[in-house]
Amino acid sequence: MNRSNTWAILAVVLLLLAPLQGAGSVFAQERKIQNRPFLDDRVWHYGFLVGFNIQDMRLANNGNAYVNQNHDVEYWYADVPEYTPGFSVGVLGELKANDWLSVRIIPTMHFGDKKVVFKEQRSGKFVEQYVKSTYLSVPFDLKISAARFNNYRPYVVTGLAPTLDLTVKKGKELLVRKTDVMFEVGMGLDLYYPFFKMIPELKFCFGLNNILDRNRTDLKDASLLKYSDALDKAQNGMIVLTLYFE
Repeated sequence: MNRSNTWAILAVVLLLLAPLQGAGSVFAQERKIQNRPFLDDRVWHYGFLVGFNIQDMRLANNGNAYVNQNHDVEYWYADVPEYTPGFSVGVLGELKANDWLSVRIIPTMHFGDKKVVFKEQRSGKFVEQYVKSTYLSVPFDLKISAARFNNYRPYVVTGLAPTLDLTVKKGKELLVRKTDVMFEVGMGLDLYYPFFKMIPELKFCFGLNNILDRNRTDLKDASLLKYSDALDKAQNGMIVLTLYFE
């Protein structure tokens, strides 16, 4: 799917989180018998998660000129024009601080990839590189919950996620560093069922570090340096749609 379809992607994601649409109207409903009414009294919660992710990379081009072996001047620019859905799996541990606040630790594996396209401005020549990433992420999040009504409880979440990319490949046009820290912000809804709690959540992750690696001792072809030299910075980004089960 093209980057121009970003809004369509988000629309689909929000439709998958349709139960959130009822969060604002539940207070107009009559009181009902609560499923698992004492579940939130536990100090420690645990569960597992499955979900989908869309990985992105924000690239800062610098417009540097490169003189090739034919003494022609080239200007290379890079972008990520397409998104490819990936999947996520992990486990959840949640420590209750009070009735409204809790602290989460969520070791998670995110599998996905992104296509980076380098294009030469004058000639229109382009080079594609598929960057596959397997992120081992350990978010530490603060969950802020509203009051429960019947079997619904909306919340917002924010935190930091140290991240390790387990599948960095060398010898390509673009080389990224393995480690990063992501800032996370999102929203979700606790749904209480008779035998379990399900939690749909939408979260946006923003890499805080410059992951562009300029130490290209891995390259055997020096002409590939022009792609790294065309960039000032590269930063991770990710959208994650998750279902937690407790």
